[in-house]
Amino acid sequence: MAEIEQDLKGELEGLVNAIINKEHYHLETIEEALETLCELKLLKFNATPSLGRGHIVPEEFRCPITDELMADPVILASGQTYDRASIEKWLAEGNRTCPKSQEVLSHSFIIPNHLVYEIISYWCRENGIDRKSRDQNGDEQIILNSDKSHFCSLLEKMSSSSSLSDQKEAAKELQFLTKRLPSVRAFFSESCDNISQLLKPLLKGGETTNENLLEMLITIILNVSVHDENKKLLAENHAVVPLLIESLTSSNIVTRRNSAAALFSLSSLDSNKLIIGESGALKPLIKLLEEAHPLAVKDIASAIMNLCVMNENKGRAVEAGIVGMLLKKLRDRTHVKVSLAMLASLGSYVVEELVKLGGIPCLLGLLRDETLEVNKEKCIVVLSTVSSYDTNTVKEIEEEEKANRTISALVDCGTPRAKRKANWMLDRFGRGKWHA
Repeated sequence: MAEIEQDLKGELEGLVNAIINKEHYHLETIEEALETLCELKLLKFNATPSLGRGHIVPEEFRCPITDELMADPVILASGQTYDRASIEKWLAEGNRTCPKSQEVLSHSFIIPNHLVYEIISYWCRENGIDRKSRDQNGDEQIILNSDKSHFCSLLEKMSSSSSLSDQKEAAKELQFLTKRLPSVRAFFSESCDNISQLLKPLLKGGETTNENLLEMLITIILNVSVHDENKKLLAENHAVVPLLIESLTSSNIVTRRNSAAALFSLSSLDSNKLIIGESGALKPLIKLLEEAHPLAVKDIASAIMNLCVMNENKGRAVEAGIVGMLLKKLRDRTHVKVSLAMLASLGSYVVEELVKLGGIPCLLGLLRDETLEVNKEKCIVVLSTVSSYDTNTVKEIEEEEKANRTISALVDCGTPRAKRKANWMLDRFGRGKWHA
């Protein structure tokens, strides 16, 4: 058994190193690591995956309250794991201690224990055990008065404590709870003062302090913004949007990324798109996209594109220099897919700048050389828009078509949308003339 254990540990070490050290690892690697971890767990309990019926359920798979196999393991504030139904019943009866350790609970929030759930699921599959389905609505737990009191105490610590360590401790717990529990995110919608209390440490004296605390609070805002009822509340708070915009220039990449993600989340409401755009968010977002940090590109691009659904923000984005920045990326052949998608989404607003900056040859070159169909589609969309507003560009496109039949090639093998755009251009500007 010792030899088997060593083999499993070596295999697990190799899988974990592959996940940690490789930027692009496969989902199968994670699944293999989880299965190997399950094998180790079972070995520790002197069990094997092939025991079949008549096996003994490992102690750590059983709920400490009922001594039965856990269907939906959750973590209590004490750190102990219980079956959801059992611990919810315990708490509903008014108990405020951990059944196993007798520790007094600071709150009664329970967090799904996904790792234990997956390990038990694997064990059940390997042993042919039918398991009760997990409660899909488990996160919608009953909110107790003590939970609200704990939530309020955390906000009170944020707003009234002069101790940075106390504020960080409260922020860390709020960050964890708002990420895991919809019920905690919903608490913020109950009063406008909750947001103000949360941000008070950052607003004293009009200056933000401590990068680590700022990161945690920006992350909390992101988590809270996921709850639909909070989106309008957050955007209309006089401090939130300016703080998010200011944080786009933070030295901490996590803070910058989460600020962009929070702006994207808030901008799902049209009224918020205008608030964010009028507040000057587009210029720092565009500058941040220009830096192209790999951890932040997706969130930044999503925020800009969502804001630019509104025509007012399209104009602001062009004024802030988005066309030149995107053209530079296209010429450098970096982030081609997202750059073309953004140009296409801006429609006619980009025409003047695109022509002035000499962007047509760049787009024609991409259309000719690109291998991805989606990128060719975005190219022809932009070119058709430009040519319909600025007929002076038709000559450049005509020369490209005559030399390489670049537009015609899309009619034969492009996406359905690319074919429509290519046919439209050929018909409008003279199919026979171009191919004479």
